Amino acid sequence: MSRDAEIIIRPARRDDVPVIVAMLADDHLGSGRERVTDPLPESYYAAFEAMQRAPNIKMVVAQDGDGRVVGCLQLAVLPGLSSQGASRGIIEDVRVASDCRGGGIGERLVRWAIAEAREQGCRLIELFTHKSRVDAQRFYGRLGFDPSHIGMTLRF
Repeated sequence: MSRDAEIIIRPARRDDVPVIVAMLADDHLGSGRERVTDPLPESYYAAFEAMQRAPNIKMVVAQDGDGRVVGCLQLAVLPGLSSQGASRGIIEDVRVASDCRGGGIGERLVRWAIAEAREQGCRLIELFTHKSRVDAQRFYGRLGFDPSHIGMTLRF
């Protein structure tokens, strides 16, 4: 397990995509929607490149002292009219490698996102987690997030 003190948070690179996708697939929900193959489907790389071109989206990874990617997070900054024109940060795809969970990596990633959102002028930050992810809900609650909304999804 990676010690928290050795963790750095850095922008994700194209060569991180396979590890990120593997972390996204490493639970009961992700295993049904992600395709972890070698090589990965090109759609993952196309999405990553689109994210890299979007100035309001940052995909970061947590890297341990050995250079291993052990976590990831996506932050989007969205301008809006509500809340008197407040920009908001939206956190997605928070994942920590299964053998590194419980070591503070997820908290470091989320606290990075909060600080980055503030620096970008956001007045609030939102995230969504599946209703079946009870541990994640507790985790976000400990970090000060309030379960104030009901998220809805329409897939096509």
